[in-house]
Amino acid sequence: MTSLPDNRVQIAARLALLFCIFFLIACGLGYPVLNRFDPRQTPGLSDVRTYAALVTGTAGLSPEDMRFRRFRVLVPWLARPFYRLARGRFATWDPVMFGLLVADSLFVAATAVLIVVLGSRWLGSSVGLVGALLYLLNFAVPNLRLVGLVDAGEAFFLLALLRSLSELELWALPVIAVLGALTKESFIPFSIMLTSTWWFSTRSDRSLDSSRNHLLPDAACILASWVLSVAAMTGLQRSITGRFVSPLQFGLALHRGGGGHFAVSLHDRNLWYIFLWLLPTAIPNLKRLPNSWLIPVSATCVMAFVLDAYFGGAPTAGSSWGRALFSIAGPVLTLSSALFLLRISSSGQELWVRHPEVGKRQ
Repeated sequence: MTSLPDNRVQIAARLALLFCIFFLIACGLGYPVLNRFDPRQTPGLSDVRTYAALVTGTAGLSPEDMRFRRFRVLVPWLARPFYRLARGRFATWDPVMFGLLVADSLFVAATAVLIVVLGSRWLGSSVGLVGALLYLLNFAVPNLRLVGLVDAGEAFFLLALLRSLSELELWALPVIAVLGALTKESFIPFSIMLTSTWWFSTRSDRSLDSSRNHLLPDAACILASWVLSVAAMTGLQRSITGRFVSPLQFGLALHRGGGGHFAVSLHDRNLWYIFLWLLPTAIPNLKRLPNSWLIPVSATCVMAFVLDAYFGGAPTAGSSWGRALFSIAGPVLTLSSALFLLRISSSGQELWVRHPEVGKRQ
């Protein structure tokens, strides 16, 4: 009989193998940035110039960068050793984009592994694997996750939050919150909405669980994650600028939006490319997913709409809706889409699986 430690080792080994496979797939999807085109010169991907400068440590940041992009440091920091490794060694490959591609691919692969873990735990192993592959195939991954942006990191840490909440491993929330805050400032309000909504929406269920009645410790872990994420962002900003800026001042400085931008975002093609097939295939089976996922994710999507209207980023930079919504809801939607595809394939398998007796001479 296999012992529990042995099972854990086997599971860890399989997840490590999956991670390596997903990483290589992600690198292949993002290969064009190495020598086919330069995202830094591509309309709609101007943010990449900032992250490339953070990787190399060069100056030349724009006023917009001075406001907020230079504080999104985690992905560029992770990319820096790979940039140094590639510099002068990989012929035509752009070493800066190589570093960013490796960093983004690590986060994309880790996100895909978490999708497998969540799907296998709650919906079935095949659902988790198909969901991860659907995630990798989405328009957002090769076009917005693997082109030198930092969204891959934010998406991973948001899913890591959801996974920790689902497994009631709330001790991990502060660590995830700090790393997420160093990735992108929008992670902080998203994480606050996600965790607070989860706590309220699952409160009654956890109260009825006599084996685990830890409402106050759970709330303490959640509050600690909020405080530490804000402190991490504030400390980072002070270390870079040399002066203290309160989170309120920083947030107010980002405002430039309005209803006009809200309307224009609806016409952004990136938004529809991401969700054109994902929503129709996901909606029929959403009811089969846990409410502890659906309610927090839905509330966080509403927060994304509010922040996008407040921030009012230029539509030419790509739909803030599409990028943010896929970071928040993409994994859950792909798992629901996997349920849909597996359902229609199993119900109609006799249509395309040859029966053993077919073709035999009568």
